[in-house]
Amino acid sequence: MATGRTHRPATRSRGIPEATVARLPLYLRALTALSERSVPTVSSEELAAAAGVNSAKLRKDFSYLGSYGTRGVGYDVEYLVYQISRELGLTQDWPVVIVGIGNLGAALANYGGFASRGFRVAALIDADPAMAGKPVAGIAVQHTDELESIISDNGVSIGVIATPAGAAQQVCERLVAAGVTSILNFAPTVLSVPDGVDVRKVDLSIELQILAFHEQRKAGEEAAQDAAQAGATAPAPARASRVLPDAAATPATAATGAATAPVASADARDNQGPDGDVPAVMPA
Repeated sequence: MATGRTHRPATRSRGIPEATVARLPLYLRALTALSERSVPTVSSEELAAAAGVNSAKLRKDFSYLGSYGTRGVGYDVEYLVYQISRELGLTQDWPVVIVGIGNLGAALANYGGFASRGFRVAALIDADPAMAGKPVAGIAVQHTDELESIISDNGVSIGVIATPAGAAQQVCERLVAAGVTSILNFAPTVLSVPDGVDVRKVDLSIELQILAFHEQRKAGEEAAQDAAQAGATAPAPARASRVLPDAAATPATAATGAATAPVASADARDNQGPDGDVPAVMPA
């Protein structure tokens, strides 16, 4: 069984920070849209807004590429597309294998954005013998028994895992042993890999949970604002007046006020309701 290529250490391009690397695809997407509209130049403010970052951060990121733009003119769109594509390694063809051709794997195989961004789906691999030979996105699915030879024959260095969680680690280990050094993991599990192997995890359920957190927080803030507004517009409660002795009371009663009425304890007086009644449920 072919073992593929030997491991090579993951490289870091010219000391560019990881945070900057993560933003380069955002810039490239915005620049590609401008290029398709035949826009020749773009200011840092315009490009930053299109990429969803602030302009100071954009200028700092581009300084790592050696691109500073021209004052009063901005950045040359086509040149920036080339610079960023070169930095991301997109000026060459990257063969990719997708392992796990269920609903998600099939959707990834049918995604048309791979080819336009420098990635070629070299093979689709699945453990189900019934899937072998079936065409998905115009590519015949191959069985996992052929994984190592496929990687070796196609010079694959990037693998996509779209298997169930229980199979992901074993698939990962086979990919790494065959020479894959970069893995995009869609399986809902954390993969253990040796040094020199890069893993990017895409977990849709986690992203949805994060969005649910923000939705819950926004709902709580809106409820608090509504309560505050309702409190501001509600009329102030009337102050309770002292109970004076009844005019028809006996002189002794009038002299002593309501002394003959049962006297509530201080705690009970403190917790009386608006009508002078002690609430049925006392505070703890």
